Amino acid sequence: MLKGRPHQREDLLFQLRSRSPHELWLVIVDASASTRRHNALSDAKGLLAQLFDDAYRQRARLALLTASGRAPHWQVQGLKASKDLRHWLDGLGAGGGTPLSQALHEAAHWLEQRQRRLPAEQQRLLLITDGRLKTLPALAPLYCPTLLIDIERGPIRLGRARDLATLLNAGYQHLDVHTP
Repeated sequence: MLKGRPHQREDLLFQLRSRSPHELWLVIVDASASTRRHNALSDAKGLLAQLFDDAYRQRARLALLTASGRAPHWQVQGLKASKDLRHWLDGLGAGGGTPLSQALHEAAHWLEQRQRRLPAEQQRLLLITDGRLKTLPALAPLYCPTLLIDIERGPIRLGRARDLATLLNAGYQHLDVHTP
């Protein structure tokens, strides 16, 4: 009895593993002071928690970039999604300016470099912002499917997030009508 072990060379079967290409989800979170208004960022955290769980279940890789203060900050760059992101999410606060245009430029450059290194990887971008920018940045659309989630709330809405989505050739959805 072989018990699954080969006796001779012909008993070995070599099979190529068919692996589907990895997915990369790049999430840019606008955590500027304006996102504190009307619990916008707090409610967006619920969406992010669901997104992190989905990425974990689907074995997607995550990149996470926050835009607050003076410069954007990378939290995670292309790692497998893990439950450790919950700790980061619990501590996420809002404050400072909105370096969103800088974050978008940095993300575009990073995605381009990564695409050259991993051409089979399927990239997606999720941008969570209230769109409260002084001026819209001069950006070209990114070369991956992009969705902008508008978290602007309150009685007076500027609606710049929709304009930003158009500029980026991105899908647009408001947080209040988003169903995960």
